[in-house]
Amino acid sequence: MAASHGDREVDSGSRWRVPHGLDVAAGLAWRLLLIVAAASVVIYLAATFSVVLVPVVLALIAASLLAPEAHLMSTHVRWMPHAVATAIVVVGGLAIVGGVFTGVVFAFISGLPEITSQLTNSLSEIQAWVRTGPLGLDNEQFTAIGDQILAGVRQSQSTIASSTLTAVSTVGELFTEGLLALFTLIFLIHDGGSIWRFLLGAVPRRVRGRADLAGRRAFASLVGYTRAIVVVAFIDAVTAGLGLWLIGVPLAVPLAALIFFGAFVPTVGAVVSGAVAALVGLVTGGVTDMLLVIVLLLAVQNLEGYILQPLFLGRSIKLHPLAVVLPIACGLVVAGIPGALLAVPLVTVLDAGLRSLTRPSDAEVDPATINPLDPRSARPEYADPVVSVVPEES
Repeated sequence: MAASHGDREVDSGSRWRVPHGLDVAAGLAWRLLLIVAAASVVIYLAATFSVVLVPVVLALIAASLLAPEAHLMSTHVRWMPHAVATAIVVVGGLAIVGGVFTGVVFAFISGLPEITSQLTNSLSEIQAWVRTGPLGLDNEQFTAIGDQILAGVRQSQSTIASSTLTAVSTVGELFTEGLLALFTLIFLIHDGGSIWRFLLGAVPRRVRGRADLAGRRAFASLVGYTRAIVVVAFIDAVTAGLGLWLIGVPLAVPLAALIFFGAFVPTVGAVVSGAVAALVGLVTGGVTDMLLVIVLLLAVQNLEGYILQPLFLGRSIKLHPLAVVLPIACGLVVAGIPGALLAVPLVTVLDAGLRSLTRPSDAEVDPATINPLDPRSARPEYADPVVSVVPEES
């Protein structure tokens, strides 16, 4: 029934209809709650099976670094079986990477006590300057905050020592995870193509080709990111270490090691390692050395941002700084330091895969034309026919 109201007819039941804005808001709300619930389940399962998941993820990242070399070796050396190429690459790669990381770790640990002492002196000088300088902030609250910072820095060595003891107590678990990672790495390099085809079997046939393409582009982006981040970290550490040595800042090698590790956590790692180097420069050489260190690190960051990253990463893997910092923060909250280290590679893979799934032009691309071991394959304009990334039988 409708009632006349002037020149319009008003539906008597219209007052019971849900407003359009509220209907849209409710639809978005329940969908958002569903997404949050699904993400919570994924995070819970990842935390529950972290002992298995972390080695597998590390093996996948290592495979992205070593699989292209194994494929290149078995392709160009016709007489060499793929299994032999896999063994050579795994043993050689682990020896080189293990040697480099061992040297960096020992350099950092050997200089850690003196770095801690220098940081303590730097913070003491800053605290004294703030209280007696032009700011004149002499109050109990500031003093308490400064004392807490100094106490935390002084206790860092004992904390690291206790963490080392804890790690030793779980050496059996670490050994088991290492064996799992190595076992997974070997088969990812040797049978990566077969494993991927097996996983694709669970995808509905009508979207299998699109999923195959997205997976290939995602892994290609991981190959590019892993290869680039190692090279960039090494160049950053060598350049910064040489600059610190020329400036006359002590502990140049341990600080370069810290910068090397910081490069694996983009943006955040550079800020933290740069702040430590600047504070050490302040206490050992005064304000002049601190400013020189800051200029040096800014030059290194510009070298990385404008030359190294475009050269090694390219346009397809470049992420917005906000898309780097927020995942790192979330990874740090959810899983600590391992979460911060794995956050950016995960975002890189998801970004490339989701872009491929939603890009209309990729609907017409044949997945066989995309080589997942070539970082250029992450770019939609690149397609190069390949016979087989991993032989069907070795």
